[in-house]
Amino acid sequence: MAEARSETNLSSIVDAAPIGVLVVDQTGHIVYANAVLARMFGYAAEEMRGRLVEMLLPESNRHAHVAWRDAFLRSPEPRAMGSGRELRARRADGTLFPIEIGLGVVGDGDRAQAMAFVIDLTHRHRLEAQFAQMFAAMPFGLLLVDSAGRIVMTNARTDAMFGHPSGALKGQSLEVLIPARIRRQHVGYRDGFAQAPSVRAMGTGRDLMAMHSSGAEFPVEIALAPIEQGDARLTLAAVTDISLRKDLENNLRQANANLEEFTYVASHDLRSPLRGISDLLEWIREELDEARMTPSVRGNFDRIQLRVARTERMIDDLLTYARAGALESEISRVTPREMLESLILLVNPPPAARIQIDIGEDVAPFNAASVPLQTALRNLIENALKHAGRADPLIRVSARSEGRYCAFHVEDDGQGVPDTARNQIFRLFHRATTKTEGHGIGLAVTRRIVTRHGGEVDYRGESELGGAHFRVLWPSVQMRKVAENG
Repeated sequence: MAEARSETNLSSIVDAAPIGVLVVDQTGHIVYANAVLARMFGYAAEEMRGRLVEMLLPESNRHAHVAWRDAFLRSPEPRAMGSGRELRARRADGTLFPIEIGLGVVGDGDRAQAMAFVIDLTHRHRLEAQFAQMFAAMPFGLLLVDSAGRIVMTNARTDAMFGHPSGALKGQSLEVLIPARIRRQHVGYRDGFAQAPSVRAMGTGRDLMAMHSSGAEFPVEIALAPIEQGDARLTLAAVTDISLRKDLENNLRQANANLEEFTYVASHDLRSPLRGISDLLEWIREELDEARMTPSVRGNFDRIQLRVARTERMIDDLLTYARAGALESEISRVTPREMLESLILLVNPPPAARIQIDIGEDVAPFNAASVPLQTALRNLIENALKHAGRADPLIRVSARSEGRYCAFHVEDDGQGVPDTARNQIFRLFHRATTKTEGHGIGLAVTRRIVTRHGGEVDYRGESELGGAHFRVLWPSVQMRKVAENG
Protein backbone atom coordinates (compact mmCIF):
# COMPACT_ATOMS: atom_id res chain seq x y z
CA MET A 1 0.00 0.00 0.00
CA ALA A 2 2.76 2.44 0.92
CA GLU A 3 4.51 1.75 -2.37
CA ALA A 4 1.30 2.36 -4.31
CA ARG A 5 0.68 5.62 -2.46
CA SER A 6 4.28 6.68 -3.15
CA GLU A 7 3.88 6.06 -6.89
CA THR A 8 0.54 7.93 -6.88
CA ASN A 9 2.12 10.93 -5.14
CA LEU A 10 5.05 10.87 -7.59
CA SER A 11 2.65 10.70 -10.52
CA SER A 12 0.56 13.64 -9.28
CA ILE A 13 3.70 15.76 -8.87
CA VAL A 14 5.50 15.06 -12.16
CA ASP A 15 2.37 15.02 -14.32
CA ALA A 16 2.17 18.78 -13.76
CA ALA A 17 5.84 19.35 -14.64
CA PRO A 18 6.39 21.47 -17.79
CA ILE A 19 9.23 19.17 -18.91
CA GLY A 20 9.41 15.51 -19.80
CA VAL A 21 9.87 13.15 -16.81
CA LEU A 22 10.88 9.50 -17.16
CA VAL A 23 11.48 6.83 -14.47
CA VAL A 24 13.52 3.72 -15.34
CA ASP A 25 14.14 0.69 -13.13
CA GLN A 26 17.43 -1.16 -12.70
CA THR A 27 16.70 -3.46 -15.62
CA GLY A 28 16.29 -0.51 -17.98
CA HIS A 29 12.50 -0.77 -18.29
CA ILE A 30 10.33 2.32 -18.25
CA VAL A 31 8.30 2.52 -15.04
CA TYR A 32 6.72 5.89 -15.61
CA ALA A 33 6.50 8.64 -18.29
CA ASN A 34 4.53 11.85 -17.83
CA ALA A 35 2.25 13.33 -20.52
CA VAL A 36 4.82 15.91 -21.65
CA LEU A 37 7.46 13.27 -22.34
CA ALA A 38 4.95 11.00 -24.11
CA ARG A 39 3.94 13.84 -26.46
CA MET A 40 7.61 14.73 -26.99
CA PHE A 41 8.38 11.22 -28.28
CA GLY A 42 5.09 10.61 -30.05
CA TYR A 43 3.82 7.76 -27.84
CA ALA A 44 0.93 7.23 -25.46
CA ALA A 45 2.17 7.11 -21.86
CA GLU A 46 0.69 3.63 -21.31
CA GLU A 47 2.37 2.41 -24.49
CA MET A 48 5.81 3.28 -23.10
CA ARG A 49 5.47 1.60 -19.74
CA GLY A 50 7.36 -1.71 -19.40
CA ARG A 51 9.51 -1.20 -22.50
CA LEU A 52 13.29 -0.74 -22.51
CA VAL A 53 14.39 2.90 -22.35
CA GLU A 54 16.82 2.30 -25.24
CA MET A 55 13.88 2.47 -27.66
CA LEU A 56 14.03 6.27 -27.16
CA LEU A 57 17.64 6.46 -28.39
CA PRO A 58 19.20 6.37 -31.85
CA GLU A 59 20.09 2.80 -32.79
CA SER A 60 23.79 3.68 -32.95
CA ASN A 61 23.78 4.67 -29.24
CA ARG A 62 21.67 1.88 -27.74
CA HIS A 63 24.40 -0.66 -26.98
CA ALA A 64 26.68 1.88 -25.27
CA HIS A 65 23.76 3.34 -23.32
CA VAL A 66 23.16 0.03 -21.51
CA ALA A 67 26.62 0.26 -19.94
CA TRP A 68 26.13 3.95 -19.02
CA ARG A 69 22.76 3.14 -17.42
CA ASP A 70 24.15 0.27 -15.35
CA ALA A 71 27.09 2.40 -14.20
CA PHE A 72 24.78 5.22 -13.08
CA LEU A 73 22.54 2.91 -11.06
CA ARG A 74 25.57 1.32 -9.35
CA SER A 75 26.69 4.76 -8.22
CA PRO A 76 23.68 7.07 -8.55
CA GLU A 77 24.35 10.77 -8.25
CA PRO A 78 22.21 13.67 -9.57
CA ARG A 79 23.93 15.18 -12.63
CA ALA A 80 23.49 16.35 -16.20
CA MET A 81 23.74 13.59 -18.74
CA GLY A 82 26.12 13.72 -21.68
CA SER A 83 28.02 16.79 -20.53
CA GLY A 84 30.05 18.22 -23.40
CA ARG A 85 28.18 16.18 -26.02
CA GLU A 86 25.08 16.87 -28.07
CA LEU A 87 22.44 14.32 -27.08
CA ARG A 88 19.86 13.14 -29.59
CA ALA A 89 16.69 11.09 -29.03
CA ARG A 90 14.43 9.08 -31.33
CA ARG A 91 10.71 9.68 -31.74
CA ALA A 92 8.16 6.98 -32.48
CA ASP A 93 8.22 7.91 -36.20
CA GLY A 94 12.01 7.41 -36.31
CA THR A 95 13.00 11.10 -36.48
CA LEU A 96 15.86 12.29 -34.29
CA PHE A 97 15.85 15.49 -32.24
CA PRO A 98 18.22 17.21 -29.80
CA ILE A 99 17.58 16.93 -26.05
CA GLU A 100 18.99 17.97 -22.72
CA ILE A 101 18.80 15.50 -19.79
CA GLY A 102 19.17 15.86 -16.05
CA LEU A 103 19.44 12.65 -13.98
CA GLY A 104 18.21 11.96 -10.47
CA VAL A 105 17.45 8.91 -8.28
CA VAL A 106 14.21 7.66 -6.71
CA GLY A 107 14.57 5.18 -3.84
CA ASP A 108 17.78 3.53 -2.70
CA GLY A 109 19.59 0.24 -2.63
CA ASP A 110 18.06 -2.50 -4.73
CA ARG A 111 14.92 -0.39 -5.23
CA ALA A 112 16.77 2.60 -6.68
CA GLN A 113 15.38 3.89 -9.96
CA ALA A 114 16.73 6.48 -12.35
CA MET A 115 14.62 9.59 -12.95
CA ALA A 116 15.38 11.58 -16.10
CA PHE A 117 14.20 15.15 -16.74
CA VAL A 118 14.14 15.67 -20.52
CA ILE A 119 13.96 18.96 -22.45
CA ASP A 120 13.36 19.06 -26.22
CA LEU A 121 15.94 21.49 -27.65
CA THR A 122 14.49 21.56 -31.17
CA HIS A 123 12.93 25.00 -30.78
CA ARG A 124 16.04 26.40 -29.12
CA HIS A 125 18.28 25.03 -31.86
CA ARG A 126 15.95 26.48 -34.49
CA LEU A 127 16.15 29.90 -32.88
CA GLU A 128 19.94 29.61 -32.58
CA ALA A 129 20.16 28.68 -36.27
CA GLN A 130 17.97 31.65 -37.24
CA PHE A 131 20.09 33.94 -35.09
CA ALA A 132 23.25 32.58 -36.72
CA GLN A 133 21.78 33.14 -40.19
CA MET A 134 20.76 36.72 -39.39
CA PHE A 135 24.11 37.30 -37.68
CA ALA A 136 25.99 36.12 -40.77
CA ALA A 137 23.79 38.06 -43.21
CA MET A 138 24.10 41.49 -41.57
CA PRO A 139 25.73 44.08 -43.88
CA PHE A 140 27.90 45.42 -41.04
CA GLY A 141 30.36 43.81 -38.67
CA LEU A 142 29.04 41.86 -35.69
CA LEU A 143 30.98 40.28 -32.82
CA LEU A 144 29.96 38.33 -29.74
CA VAL A 145 32.42 38.70 -26.87
CA ASP A 146 32.34 36.89 -23.51
CA SER A 147 32.90 38.44 -20.11
CA ALA A 148 36.62 37.64 -20.26
CA GLY A 149 37.01 39.62 -23.48
CA ARG A 150 37.34 36.57 -25.77
CA ILE A 151 35.66 36.58 -29.17
CA VAL A 152 32.90 33.97 -29.30
CA MET A 153 31.54 34.62 -32.77
CA THR A 154 32.04 36.93 -35.78
CA ASN A 155 30.23 37.33 -39.06
CA ALA A 156 31.82 37.38 -42.50
CA ARG A 157 31.66 41.19 -42.69
CA THR A 158 33.76 41.48 -39.53
CA ASP A 159 36.36 39.00 -40.77
CA ALA A 160 36.68 40.86 -44.08
CA MET A 161 36.74 44.27 -42.40
CA PHE A 162 39.66 43.31 -40.17
CA GLY A 163 41.41 41.19 -42.81
CA HIS A 164 41.22 37.81 -41.04
CA PRO A 165 40.25 34.41 -42.51
CA SER A 166 36.71 33.26 -41.79
CA GLY A 167 36.40 32.04 -38.19
CA ALA A 168 40.04 32.83 -37.33
CA LEU A 169 39.08 35.40 -34.67
CA LYS A 170 37.02 32.95 -32.59
CA GLY A 171 38.64 32.39 -29.19
CA GLN A 172 41.07 35.30 -29.54
CA SER A 173 41.19 38.28 -27.23
CA LEU A 174 39.13 41.24 -28.42
CA GLU A 175 42.23 43.41 -28.05
CA VAL A 176 43.76 41.90 -31.23
CA LEU A 177 41.39 44.27 -33.07
CA ILE A 178 42.55 47.30 -31.09
CA PRO A 179 45.68 49.34 -31.93
CA ALA A 180 48.50 48.38 -29.58
CA ARG A 181 48.91 51.95 -28.33
CA ILE A 182 45.42 51.96 -26.75
CA ARG A 183 44.90 48.30 -25.77
CA ARG A 184 45.55 48.77 -22.05
CA GLN A 185 43.12 51.67 -21.98
CA HIS A 186 40.52 49.62 -23.86
CA VAL A 187 40.66 46.82 -21.28
CA GLY A 188 39.51 49.35 -18.69
CA TYR A 189 36.63 50.47 -20.92
CA ARG A 190 35.64 46.82 -21.51
CA ASP A 191 35.67 45.98 -17.81
CA GLY A 192 33.63 49.10 -17.08
CA PHE A 193 30.97 48.04 -19.57
CA ALA A 194 30.87 44.52 -18.10
CA GLN A 195 30.14 45.98 -14.66
CA ALA A 196 27.28 48.16 -15.93
CA PRO A 197 26.13 46.74 -19.28
CA SER A 198 23.59 48.70 -21.34
CA VAL A 199 22.60 49.27 -24.94
CA ARG A 200 24.65 52.24 -26.11
CA ALA A 201 27.10 53.64 -28.60
CA MET A 202 30.75 53.17 -27.72
CA GLY A 203 33.16 56.05 -27.43
CA THR A 204 30.63 58.89 -27.76
CA GLY A 205 32.52 62.09 -28.49
CA ARG A 206 35.75 60.27 -29.35
CA ASP A 207 37.24 59.06 -32.62
CA LEU A 208 37.40 55.27 -32.37
CA MET A 209 40.14 53.42 -34.20
CA ALA A 210 40.42 49.70 -34.99
CA MET A 211 43.35 47.70 -36.35
CA HIS A 212 43.45 45.68 -39.56
CA SER A 213 45.44 42.44 -39.64
CA SER A 214 48.06 44.32 -41.68
CA GLY A 215 48.64 46.66 -38.74
CA ALA A 216 46.94 49.61 -40.44
CA GLU A 217 44.38 51.55 -38.41
CA PHE A 218 40.95 52.67 -39.58
CA PRO A 219 38.07 54.64 -37.98
CA VAL A 220 34.98 52.78 -36.78
CA GLU A 221 31.62 53.31 -35.12
CA ILE A 222 30.57 50.75 -32.51
CA ALA A 223 27.26 50.01 -30.79
CA LEU A 224 27.13 47.67 -27.79
CA ALA A 225 24.36 45.51 -26.34
CA PRO A 226 24.48 42.98 -23.48
CA ILE A 227 23.14 39.48 -24.22
CA GLU A 228 22.49 36.59 -21.83
CA GLN A 229 23.02 33.09 -23.22
CA GLY A 230 22.18 30.62 -20.52
CA ASP A 231 24.44 31.43 -17.59
CA ALA A 232 26.90 33.29 -19.80
CA ARG A 233 26.83 37.07 -20.20
CA LEU A 234 27.95 38.15 -23.64
CA THR A 235 28.34 41.49 -25.37
CA LEU A 236 27.14 42.04 -28.92
CA ALA A 237 29.15 44.68 -30.78
CA ALA A 238 28.03 46.15 -34.10
CA VAL A 239 31.02 47.62 -35.94
CA THR A 240 30.92 49.92 -38.98
CA ASP A 241 33.98 50.95 -40.96
CA ILE A 242 33.58 54.70 -41.54
CA SER A 243 36.81 55.24 -43.48
CA LEU A 244 34.96 56.28 -46.64
CA ARG A 245 32.71 58.67 -44.75
CA LYS A 246 35.68 60.25 -42.98
CA ASP A 247 37.48 60.65 -46.31
CA LEU A 248 34.42 62.28 -47.84
CA GLU A 249 34.06 64.59 -44.84
CA ASN A 250 37.72 65.58 -45.06
CA ASN A 251 37.48 66.10 -48.82
CA LEU A 252 34.34 68.21 -48.39
CA ARG A 253 35.97 70.20 -45.61
CA GLN A 254 39.01 70.82 -47.82
CA ALA A 255 36.83 71.71 -50.81
CA ASN A 256 34.89 74.23 -48.73
CA ALA A 257 38.14 75.69 -47.43
CA ASN A 258 39.48 75.99 -50.98
CA LEU A 259 36.23 77.62 -52.10
CA GLU A 260 36.39 80.10 -49.23
CA GLU A 261 39.97 80.92 -50.16
CA PHE A 262 38.96 81.36 -53.78
CA THR A 263 36.08 83.61 -52.71
CA TYR A 264 38.51 85.82 -50.80
CA VAL A 265 40.90 85.99 -53.74
CA ALA A 266 38.07 86.74 -56.17
CA SER A 267 36.58 89.47 -54.01
CA HIS A 268 39.86 91.21 -53.18
CA ASP A 269 42.78 90.25 -55.38
CA LEU A 270 40.83 90.18 -58.67
CA ARG A 271 38.36 93.00 -58.23
CA SER A 272 41.00 95.55 -57.22
CA PRO A 273 43.18 95.15 -60.37
CA LEU A 274 40.07 95.33 -62.56
CA ARG A 275 39.00 98.56 -60.91
CA GLY A 276 42.54 99.88 -61.44
CA ILE A 277 42.41 98.98 -65.14
CA SER A 278 39.05 100.72 -65.50
CA ASP A 279 40.33 103.86 -63.76
CA LEU A 280 43.49 103.87 -65.86
CA LEU A 281 41.44 103.70 -69.07
CA GLU A 282 39.36 106.68 -67.92
CA TRP A 283 42.48 108.71 -67.21
CA ILE A 284 44.02 107.89 -70.60
CA ARG A 285 40.76 108.78 -72.29
CA GLU A 286 40.60 112.12 -70.50
CA GLU A 287 44.18 113.00 -71.44
CA LEU A 288 43.82 112.21 -75.14
CA ASP A 289 43.12 115.09 -77.51
CA GLU A 290 39.66 115.00 -79.00
CA ALA A 291 41.28 115.11 -82.42
CA ARG A 292 42.98 111.79 -81.77
CA MET A 293 39.76 110.14 -80.53
CA THR A 294 38.80 108.58 -83.82
CA PRO A 295 35.76 106.27 -84.00
CA SER A 296 38.15 103.32 -84.04
CA VAL A 297 39.89 104.47 -80.82
CA ARG A 298 36.55 105.17 -79.12
CA GLY A 299 35.35 101.70 -80.13
CA ASN A 300 38.44 100.07 -78.65
CA PHE A 301 37.99 102.00 -75.39
CA ASP A 302 34.33 100.92 -75.23
CA ARG A 303 35.21 97.29 -75.90
CA ILE A 304 37.81 97.30 -73.11
CA GLN A 305 35.35 98.87 -70.68
CA LEU A 306 32.71 96.30 -71.67
CA ARG A 307 35.10 93.40 -71.07
CA VAL A 308 36.12 94.80 -67.69
CA ALA A 309 32.45 95.09 -66.74
CA ARG A 310 31.76 91.51 -67.89
CA THR A 311 34.71 90.24 -65.87
CA GLU A 312 33.38 92.03 -62.78
CA ARG A 313 29.96 90.45 -63.34
CA MET A 314 31.60 87.03 -63.66
CA ILE A 315 33.36 87.61 -60.32
CA ASP A 316 29.99 88.51 -58.78
CA ASP A 317 28.49 85.33 -60.25
CA LEU A 318 31.32 83.23 -58.83
CA LEU A 319 30.81 84.78 -55.41
CA THR A 320 27.11 83.97 -55.69
CA TYR A 321 28.01 80.36 -56.55
CA ALA A 322 30.33 80.13 -53.53
CA ARG A 323 27.71 81.51 -51.17
CA ALA A 324 25.07 79.15 -52.59
CA GLY A 325 26.67 76.31 -50.63
CA ALA A 326 25.66 77.86 -47.30
CA LEU A 327 22.85 76.03 -45.50
CA GLU A 328 19.90 78.21 -44.60
CA SER A 329 18.74 77.35 -41.09
CA GLU A 330 15.73 79.68 -40.89
CA ILE A 331 12.54 77.70 -41.52
CA SER A 332 9.24 79.36 -42.41
CA ARG A 333 5.81 78.43 -43.71
CA VAL A 334 5.69 78.18 -47.51
CA THR A 335 2.42 78.50 -49.40
CA PRO A 336 3.37 77.55 -52.98
CA ARG A 337 0.87 79.76 -54.83
CA GLU A 338 1.62 82.87 -52.78
CA MET A 339 5.36 82.29 -53.12
CA LEU A 340 5.20 81.86 -56.91
CA GLU A 341 2.99 84.93 -57.37
CA SER A 342 5.56 86.98 -55.43
CA LEU A 343 8.40 85.57 -57.54
CA ILE A 344 6.67 86.54 -60.79
CA LEU A 345 6.60 90.17 -59.60
CA LEU A 346 10.28 90.00 -58.61
CA VAL A 347 11.54 88.74 -62.00
CA ASN A 348 9.82 91.68 -63.71
CA PRO A 349 8.72 89.87 -66.90
CA PRO A 350 8.10 91.77 -70.15
CA PRO A 351 4.57 93.23 -70.41
CA ALA A 352 3.66 90.79 -73.19
CA ALA A 353 4.95 87.72 -71.32
CA ARG A 354 2.39 85.09 -70.34
CA ILE A 355 3.20 83.29 -67.08
CA GLN A 356 0.83 80.60 -65.84
CA ILE A 357 0.76 79.22 -62.28
CA ASP A 358 -0.69 75.74 -61.75
CA ILE A 359 -0.88 74.34 -58.20
CA GLY A 360 -2.06 70.75 -57.73
CA GLU A 361 -4.93 70.01 -55.36
CA ASP A 362 -2.65 67.74 -53.30
CA VAL A 363 -0.13 70.52 -52.61
CA ALA A 364 -0.44 71.90 -49.08
CA PRO A 365 1.61 74.59 -47.32
CA PHE A 366 4.79 73.21 -45.75
CA ASN A 367 7.72 74.29 -43.59
CA ALA A 368 10.99 74.85 -45.44
CA ALA A 369 13.98 77.12 -45.90
CA SER A 370 12.00 79.51 -48.10
CA VAL A 371 14.76 81.95 -49.12
CA PRO A 372 16.98 79.41 -50.97
CA LEU A 373 13.86 77.79 -52.49
CA GLN A 374 12.73 81.14 -53.87
CA THR A 375 16.24 81.87 -55.14
CA ALA A 376 16.40 78.56 -57.03
CA LEU A 377 12.96 79.00 -58.62
CA ARG A 378 13.64 82.65 -59.50
CA ASN A 379 16.84 81.58 -61.26
CA LEU A 380 14.89 79.07 -63.39
CA ILE A 381 12.12 81.54 -64.24
CA GLU A 382 14.64 84.23 -65.19
CA ASN A 383 16.54 81.64 -67.23
CA ALA A 384 13.32 80.78 -69.11
CA LEU A 385 12.63 84.47 -69.83
CA LYS A 386 16.22 85.08 -70.96
CA HIS A 387 16.22 82.19 -73.43
CA ALA A 388 12.73 82.84 -74.80
CA GLY A 389 14.11 84.83 -77.72
CA ARG A 390 11.01 87.06 -78.04
CA ALA A 391 8.92 89.60 -76.14
CA ASP A 392 5.84 87.41 -75.57
CA PRO A 393 7.15 84.13 -74.07
CA LEU A 394 4.81 81.56 -72.52
CA ILE A 395 6.01 80.14 -69.19
CA ARG A 396 4.21 77.70 -66.91
CA VAL A 397 5.22 77.19 -63.30
CA SER A 398 3.48 74.31 -61.54
CA ALA A 399 3.68 72.47 -58.20
CA ARG A 400 2.78 68.87 -57.39
CA SER A 401 3.19 66.67 -54.32
CA GLU A 402 5.66 63.78 -54.74
CA GLY A 403 6.06 61.81 -51.54
CA ARG A 404 8.05 63.85 -49.04
CA TYR A 405 8.87 66.43 -51.73
CA CYS A 406 7.04 69.29 -53.37
CA ALA A 407 7.88 69.13 -57.09
CA PHE A 408 8.11 72.51 -58.85
CA HIS A 409 8.12 72.46 -62.67
CA VAL A 410 9.25 75.38 -64.82
CA GLU A 411 8.38 75.03 -68.52
CA ASP A 412 8.66 77.44 -71.45
CA ASP A 413 8.03 77.65 -75.19
CA GLY A 414 11.51 78.90 -76.01
CA GLN A 415 14.36 77.41 -77.98
CA GLY A 416 14.93 74.55 -75.53
CA VAL A 417 18.27 72.87 -74.80
CA PRO A 418 20.31 71.30 -77.64
CA ASP A 419 20.76 67.53 -77.35
CA THR A 420 24.53 67.98 -77.19
CA ALA A 421 24.24 70.20 -74.12
CA ARG A 422 21.73 68.33 -71.98
CA ASN A 423 24.32 66.45 -69.93
CA GLN A 424 26.40 69.55 -69.18
CA ILE A 425 23.88 72.32 -68.50
CA PHE A 426 24.38 72.21 -64.71
CA ARG A 427 28.16 72.40 -64.96
CA LEU A 428 29.95 75.55 -63.92
CA PHE A 429 30.78 77.87 -66.88
CA HIS A 430 28.84 75.73 -69.35
CA ARG A 431 26.56 77.64 -71.72
CA ALA A 432 23.95 75.78 -73.74
CA THR A 433 23.93 78.55 -76.38
CA THR A 434 25.99 81.60 -77.27
CA LYS A 435 22.90 83.51 -78.42
CA THR A 436 22.26 84.90 -74.92
CA GLU A 437 24.54 86.67 -72.46
CA GLY A 438 25.89 85.00 -69.36
CA HIS A 439 28.81 83.03 -67.95
CA GLY A 440 27.16 79.63 -67.51
CA ILE A 441 26.89 79.95 -63.74
CA GLY A 442 23.13 80.38 -63.13
CA LEU A 443 22.10 76.71 -63.37
CA ALA A 444 25.19 75.61 -61.42
CA VAL A 445 24.15 78.01 -58.63
CA THR A 446 20.61 76.61 -58.72
CA ARG A 447 21.81 73.03 -58.40
CA ARG A 448 24.19 73.94 -55.58
CA ILE A 449 21.38 75.62 -53.63
CA VAL A 450 18.89 72.81 -54.15
CA THR A 451 21.19 69.88 -53.36
CA ARG A 452 22.63 71.65 -50.31
CA HIS A 453 19.12 71.75 -48.84
CA GLY A 454 18.32 68.09 -49.50
CA GLY A 455 16.54 68.46 -52.83
CA GLU A 456 17.13 67.64 -56.49
CA VAL A 457 16.98 69.61 -59.72
CA ASP A 458 16.99 68.07 -63.18
CA TYR A 459 16.24 68.80 -66.81
CA ARG A 460 13.16 66.86 -67.93
CA GLY A 461 13.58 67.37 -71.65
CA GLU A 462 11.26 69.17 -74.03
CA SER A 463 8.18 70.63 -72.34
CA GLU A 464 4.59 70.38 -73.52
CA LEU A 465 4.94 74.04 -74.50
CA GLY A 466 7.76 73.19 -76.90
CA GLY A 467 10.74 74.56 -74.95
CA ALA A 468 12.70 73.48 -71.88
CA HIS A 469 11.30 71.72 -68.81
CA PHE A 470 13.10 71.86 -65.44
CA ARG A 471 11.98 70.23 -62.18
CA VAL A 472 12.94 71.05 -58.61
CA LEU A 473 12.21 68.51 -55.86
CA TRP A 474 12.20 70.41 -52.55
CA PRO A 475 11.69 68.59 -49.20
CA SER A 476 8.21 69.35 -47.87
CA VAL A 477 8.75 67.13 -44.82
CA GLN A 478 11.39 68.20 -42.33
CA MET A 479 13.85 65.42 -41.51
CA ARG A 480 15.13 64.98 -37.98
CA LYS A 481 18.60 66.42 -37.48
CA VAL A 482 20.94 64.09 -35.58
CA ALA A 483 23.43 65.74 -33.28
CA GLU A 484 27.03 65.09 -34.26
CA ASN A 485 27.84 63.48 -30.93
CA GLY A 486 24.39 62.04 -30.37
